[in-house]
Amino acid sequence: MRLNRLYSYHPGSIFMARRVVPTPFPTDPQLTTPDALGAAIRAARTASGLTLEEAALAVSIAKQTLGDLEAGKPSVGLGIALRVAKALGVSLFIAPAGEAGAIVQRIREARE
Repeated sequence: MRLNRLYSYHPGSIFMARRVVPTPFPTDPQLTTPDALGAAIRAARTASGLTLEEAALAVSIAKQTLGDLEAGKPSVGLGIALRVAKALGVSLFIAPAGEAGAIVQRIREARE
């Protein structure tokens, strides 16, 4: 069952879901810390209008795990982080260190 943004289904009743306020996407395209990845994940989720619970349900993980990922806790497994990023449309790239600066610059220019 796909949950809509207005209501969450709970057996026996329907509750109004909390309004999701979009958070800004990180300005630095280079993810160098768990905090940066968490901020990108949160921005993508909130831009989609999904609550933490809805997004966690959609990718079959615990709400607490998604919350930990968004908070930048390094204890969340890489496989889970990659699955959530993909599901929310967050692209991650790998480049040799010597090329990273040029790639980051091109991404910044494309955003302008």
